[in-house]
Amino acid sequence: MEGLVAEATKHVLEEGPEKGPLLDVLIIAQYQRMTHYGIAGFGTAAAYAEALGLKDDSKRLKEATKEIYGGDEYMTQLAETSVNLQAEDA
Repeated sequence: MEGLVAEATKHVLEEGPEKGPLLDVLIIAQYQRMTHYGIAGFGTAAAYAEALGLKDDSKRLKEATKEIYGGDEYMTQLAETSVNLQAEDA
């Protein structure tokens, strides 16, 4: 995850526009890329915990995965209803 954050920072802050709708698109894209790694990691850990009979751990990991999905879905909605449309006009 540290590598993803460093790469996202590079793409957004060093190589991206200073401000405006295109920067917003880049921020959302990098956020979603990181959430997808989180979903995969927490989902896998939840499956392992369940297979090992660690019910409390499995439950917590599934809840964390669900929260990450929620953030990803929110960003998709934000992008599709606002940010991407603004970037098209820029």
